[in-house]
Amino acid sequence: MPMEFTPGIELSRRFHAEAVRPILRRAFPRIRYTAALIGYGSEVLGFDSPRSTDHNWGPRLLLFPDGDGAGLPDLLADQLPRTFLGYSTHFVTDGEGTRHLAPATGRVDHGVVVAGLDDWVRGTLGFDPRRPERADWLATPTQVFAEFTGGAVFHDDLGLETLRQHVAWYPDDLWRYVLACQWQRIGQEEAFVGRCGEAGDELGSAVVAARLVRDLMRLCLLMARRYPPYSKWLGSAFARLPAAAQLTPHLTAALAGTTWRERERHLVAAYERVAGLHNALGLTDPVEPRTSGYHDRPYQVIHAGRFVTALLAGAPPHALTGTIDQFVDNTDALGDRAFTRRVVDCRHG
Repeated sequence: MPMEFTPGIELSRRFHAEAVRPILRRAFPRIRYTAALIGYGSEVLGFDSPRSTDHNWGPRLLLFPDGDGAGLPDLLADQLPRTFLGYSTHFVTDGEGTRHLAPATGRVDHGVVVAGLDDWVRGTLGFDPRRPERADWLATPTQVFAEFTGGAVFHDDLGLETLRQHVAWYPDDLWRYVLACQWQRIGQEEAFVGRCGEAGDELGSAVVAARLVRDLMRLCLLMARRYPPYSKWLGSAFARLPAAAQLTPHLTAALAGTTWRERERHLVAAYERVAGLHNALGLTDPVEPRTSGYHDRPYQVIHAGRFVTALLAGAPPHALTGTIDQFVDNTDALGDRAFTRRVVDCRHG
C-alpha cells in the first residue's frame, strides 16, 4: 500500500489524466467523452480517509463516451497499469457485491465504469435534470443530489457540468418550502424535551433532544444551500459550515445533558442562533429570534411555527411534509427511485 494517503478525488483526477486519457487518445485520437467521479463514495463528498480504502474505493472513475463505448472496458483492461500511485488498479468483488482493491494476477478488472451519459444520469436521479418538475425535486433524497453535484468532472465534451448546474440547488420558491417544512418538524417536537423530562422520562427527553439536534443540523445545511448527506456524514458536513463553530458546543452539550433542563438550556441557545441565521438570509421579514415560554407550561421554545408562516407567506398551500427524506427515514425506501416517486405523487398529487 502507498506510504501516504491520496484523497480519492485527487487519485481519480490523476488516474484519468495520466493513465486513462492517454490510452483513449492513442486508440481514438478524436474521441469525445466526459470523465468524472460523482455518485456513490465518501470521496465524492470529500470525507474519505485511509479507512475508506478497504472497500469501493481506489483508482476509479465514470467514463461517458460519445457513441458506442462497447470496446472501451476491454481496451482499458488490457492497457491500464496494474498499479497507480501505489494503489492496485484491480478490483475483486466479494460475495456481498462489495468491491475491494487486490493485486492483479492477470487481466486488470478495473474501476472505470463506461456508460451512456443520459442513461446514467436518469438512472441516478430518476428524472431528466434539464427539465425538473416539482415532484422530481421532492422525490429525490438530498443524499442523491449531494452525490450528483459533488465530486469532480475531469473532462467534459458532453455537458455533464451543465446537467449538474440544473440541480445545483432548489428553485427559490421550493427552497422556502423545504425550509418551512424543516422548521415545521422542529415546531412539532420542541416542547417535548421538557414534557418528557417533567413526566420523569429523561430517556425519552434525551431521544427527542437528539432528534431536534439532527433537525437543526439539517436546517443549517439547507439554509447554507448545501444538500444534507445521510447520517454517516451529516456531522462532517455540518462541521464545515461557518455557523458550526458557535453551534456545535451547544448541540453537543444538549446531547450530553442528563436532565431536561440542561438539554433545554443548550437547545435554547442553539435555537436563537439558528433563528439569527434565518434572519440573515433575508428571505422573510425579521422574525423575533428569542425563545419564550410554551403557553402556560414551564418550557422554553423558539415557536418554530412563526418561521413556517413567514416562509410561506402568500404561497399556495401544500402539505407540510417536504422532500422525501423529511418524512421518510428508511434506507431501502430512499434508495428506490420508483418508490419515492410514488410516495411523493400520492402525498402531493
